[in-house]
Amino acid sequence: MDTDFLGKGWKYPIQTETTIQNDSEQSFIADSENEEKIRESIAIILGTAKGERIMHPDFGCGINELVFEVNNATTRTLVAFHIKEALREWERRIEVLDVVAKSDSKEENKLLITINYRIRSSNLKANLVYPFYLERGNG
Repeated sequence: MDTDFLGKGWKYPIQTETTIQNDSEQSFIADSENEEKIRESIAIILGTAKGERIMHPDFGCGINELVFEVNNATTRTLVAFHIKEALREWERRIEVLDVVAKSDSKEENKLLITINYRIRSSNLKANLVYPFYLERGNG
């Protein structure tokens, strides 16, 4: 399988790795590739609010606009909608199959968002659970 299409680059969040060769220690920025790179890309898209990147104001996902909403079916549906739209726009290496936002049974302000997707170049199906926290309100 040709994985060049999936990409290779710095690991997110940025990390360093250290190797020792011939009693010499070398540190470098860790990288990731293939399916791991796609997972990191999804996390970057979901964690970036629209307007956050000055030179690319449309990049990101609109879920941060919902952080002060009540944890109910409407909010969960909107979260899933914003995620589907953002991933369709910004992560073209995948086809989004389904996004489901559910309340966490242990934390009332936490949503567990399951993203099911297919990697286009390999037809490999994968999923990711992304936690999203709503602010606790007084209402």
